[in-house]
Amino acid sequence: MKTVFAIIQKEFLQIFRNKMMIPIIFVMPIVQLVILVYAANLEMKEINIVIINNDISDFSHQLSDKFTASPFFNVSFSQSAEEANSLMKKDKADIIMNIPADFEKKLIKEKSADIQLLYNAVNGTKAAVASGYCKNIIFNFNKNIVLTSPKLITEHTDFKQINIIKQFWYNPRLDYKIYMSTGILVILITIVSMFLSSMNLVREKEIGTIEQINVTPIRKIHFIAGKLIPFLIIALFELAFGLIIAKLLFNLPMLGSLTLLFFVAGIYLIVMLGLGLFISTVTETQQQAMFIAFFFYLIFIMMSGIFTPAESMPVWAQKLNYINPVAWFMRVIRMILLKGSGFAQIKNEIAVLTLYGISVLSLAVWRYRKTA
Repeated sequence: MKTVFAIIQKEFLQIFRNKMMIPIIFVMPIVQLVILVYAANLEMKEINIVIINNDISDFSHQLSDKFTASPFFNVSFSQSAEEANSLMKKDKADIIMNIPADFEKKLIKEKSADIQLLYNAVNGTKAAVASGYCKNIIFNFNKNIVLTSPKLITEHTDFKQINIIKQFWYNPRLDYKIYMSTGILVILITIVSMFLSSMNLVREKEIGTIEQINVTPIRKIHFIAGKLIPFLIIALFELAFGLIIAKLLFNLPMLGSLTLLFFVAGIYLIVMLGLGLFISTVTETQQQAMFIAFFFYLIFIMMSGIFTPAESMPVWAQKLNYINPVAWFMRVIRMILLKGSGFAQIKNEIAVLTLYGISVLSLAVWRYRKTA
């Protein structure tokens, strides 16, 4: 153990002697946490809608007013379809709503009327979310006029029989910052563990000190442990620091056991450290290690479910996601912090990460050759 502690001490000395390493490890992640949680927000606001009101009536004004009162829409009015289409082509309009001239007349006489909604679907996600907002507003408008206008009530339109009471568990205010902050924390500790560990051993190769270490009587397992443990400690410290920042700035709930969270985080970090070590054994320069690590990092993050639910991916992608450690840990951190899940609820995720960690670390240790 004295050998391991000596190597750990050497690694910490090298880290703290590097003036650029301290900001990279401690300052940049916190700045990223603060910026990305606010910036990486999938809540659709400031949706530009152009309304063409060809029916100057009470009902058409009521419908327009509901969009104007919504916090999600920027409403403007146009007199012609050509002008509205021109705004959409210039990317100044996301939705065009065309209210026909006989809107109120049909609604009263025929008990139904049509309106046209045209969406700018270049950004498919934005168009889909905006469509949901519009449908909700139109449904509420329809319900309101049916209940307040006796002429529109028929034997098939009795909305009073159903009273819907919504309850949002685990995030009652639907605060997207709470959802994003947990995901960003996973990204930050992944960067520290995977990138730095993958470049650490390669750096020894580049400066030529790896040959001096290889001819010493230090055992391979001691050398690897001494190399990886400092980054494990740094990543856990960064997770703790990030949790404090998220609690102070975003009021991140911590309903579950922090001890359980750090236990699972330790297993996850062993997985990422092992993967970084394996990358360092198959590369000769830090540049090669960085590119290979970035290749895996980008795939892991984009398929982890941080921005969109993993369940919405194709079936083949969901099956491929079984070997994505970031997806497993991102699910765990949200279950523990936001839902208060215990060991019984996340035992499958722990088992997968443990198996993953043993496999990757064993492969990395086997691949490393301690030769003179």
